[in-house]
Amino acid sequence: MNLRRKHLEAASLLILLIKVFCVNTLTCHPTEYPIGNRCCSFCPPGNRVETHCTVFSDTSCLPCEKDTFMNLPTTDAKCFPCTCGPDSGLKINTSCTATTDSVCEPLEGFYCTDRTRNNCAAAKKHTQCKPGQFIKHRGTALTDSECSDCSDGTFSDGTRTSCQAHTQCESPILQLKRPGTTSTDAECGNDFIVPILVLIIASVVLVVLVLFAIAFVCWKRKTCRSGKKRNSTEKGDTAGGEAVDMMERT
Repeated sequence: MNLRRKHLEAASLLILLIKVFCVNTLTCHPTEYPIGNRCCSFCPPGNRVETHCTVFSDTSCLPCEKDTFMNLPTTDAKCFPCTCGPDSGLKINTSCTATTDSVCEPLEGFYCTDRTRNNCAAAKKHTQCKPGQFIKHRGTALTDSECSDCSDGTFSDGTRTSCQAHTQCESPILQLKRPGTTSTDAECGNDFIVPILVLIIASVVLVVLVLFAIAFVCWKRKTCRSGKKRNSTEKGDTAGGEAVDMMERT
């Protein structure tokens, strides 16, 4: 019994060693890949693996879905996603196919940071200049923006291509209220300008009213004088008529 058991154990060990040796020495054709103790066919470009091969059937493949691709023979169960996504800073120059990826280019306001031939794989937003800086060089699809600091006596809000000189508040009616900085202009003003304007307007209105009153009084006086002359003439005509009547009667 013991001898028989030893023979069975030795046979089992030999079978296990043969399997391990066969697996380790399994060599597949370049168009195949190993799965266990079998060689399965690769799925062609534009496809993905649905199920691996079995003793009775070869590898089952499915076409890549929309917006995915596979550019090489594969053993993968998923195709690669097409690039140029909306959150990548890229836009599509040439749409992807089942066997080729998209050709991308930077969106407006972005520049390419990973370029391979005519394709951009990654993009970054142009640097925004800060207040107190001006845009020395505008960014392009291949280069970032370049900023530079404003010098004393000039300012910029960060969106200009040059710094502007501070406003000079040298005027009889204007005074410097707030000095300029590299990011803001100087502020000019006069605390007395508003009261002066109010006084000037009030004076003009008063003069106009006085002139109007004078004109009205003159007009009324002229009307009164014309009325008196008319009454005197009418009375003279009446007296003359009565005198003529008396002479005729006599």
